[in-house]
Amino acid sequence: EWPVLFLGGSPKSVPAMYSLMNYAAVQLGTWFPMGGMSQVPIGMAKLAEELGVKIYCGEEYAVSRILVDSTSDNGKKGGGGRPTATGVQTGAGVFHADFVVGAGDYHHMENDLLDKSNRNLSEEQWDQFVMSPSSLLFYLGVNKRLNNLRHHNLFFDEDLEQHAQEIYNTPQWPSRPLFYVCLQSLSDPSCAPQGHENVFVLIPLAAGLKDSEEMRDKYYNIVMTRLETYTGQSVRDSVTLKRTYAMRDFEEDYKSYKGNAYGLANILLQTAVFKPPTKSHKVDCLYFAGQLTVPGPGVPPAIISGQIVAKLIATHAKKGKGERRDLFMVLLHKIPPAQLLPLLVAFLMAVMVLVFLWLSPGLRV
Repeated sequence: EWPVLFLGGSPKSVPAMYSLMNYAAVQLGTWFPMGGMSQVPIGMAKLAEELGVKIYCGEEYAVSRILVDSTSDNGKKGGGGRPTATGVQTGAGVFHADFVVGAGDYHHMENDLLDKSNRNLSEEQWDQFVMSPSSLLFYLGVNKRLNNLRHHNLFFDEDLEQHAQEIYNTPQWPSRPLFYVCLQSLSDPSCAPQGHENVFVLIPLAAGLKDSEEMRDKYYNIVMTRLETYTGQSVRDSVTLKRTYAMRDFEEDYKSYKGNAYGLANILLQTAVFKPPTKSHKVDCLYFAGQLTVPGPGVPPAIISGQIVAKLIATHAKKGKGERRDLFMVLLHKIPPAQLLPLLVAFLMAVMVLVFLWLSPGLRV
């Protein structure tokens, strides 16, 4: 039930196929990179550099504009007279490219870095999307060992359905929150000094809530009270390091749409082809990766989205100019999400009628 809460609703409202997540966790195990999650991007960067990739970091390299040539394809592979991505503008200058991949927040990439005429989705379409939760996070250093806790701990001592309602149906700060506590120092001693604990706390929240220090403090005390009750020991007075992170931090650091932490809710009409497309329908040689496109949120899916785009670009480069546009996908993403369900139902009913006619010899023309 806990993983489903981050997918887009209560367990009874998300597609049943997502129950496979729980099966995979139980049967295949849960894996942890020694040294913390930061070791994953560090390892990826090391491999990329070994393969000759140049990585530029720092504020001066922040992209302020995706450059688009609207007059010609400049001899590039793909144009056919359509607008074509030619590079990016940064504080350190222009970087020209054969292909541009936007792997940051999809909404930010389109709305802040592209002209309106070159965007896949309008602001009205974005407003109609259902978002997965944001989160209130506490990063804590504790100068003693904590009792009765494991690496992963789920505090399900309150009503899951009510918390889900307060995320998706009536967005508000939860009245009796569920939360997750991780003690990674139990599995990886390098994460904390000997005899200390490295504690991570996560409370799922509705995206777009007003974020304030007062609310962060309120929920910190709620968590501490329940944590102290469960462990049977004082925790607050042993906290030597404390950092909080929530919606406004996601917005400032990652340009995250509405401060979300987990992308689009994985309801039926925001699954697979109903997600924002990986390939721009307006600009050739422009692609998107990350949690807001296919296949979806989470570290593995976000990485897989990069693999998908890499294959698309390889195919694009081989095809050369005049790459075919998928008319169905273009039309699909022009339809507001609220109108997709009746259209889908009508399509399925038409298919059922055709099948019925085909299986009824007496009714065939």
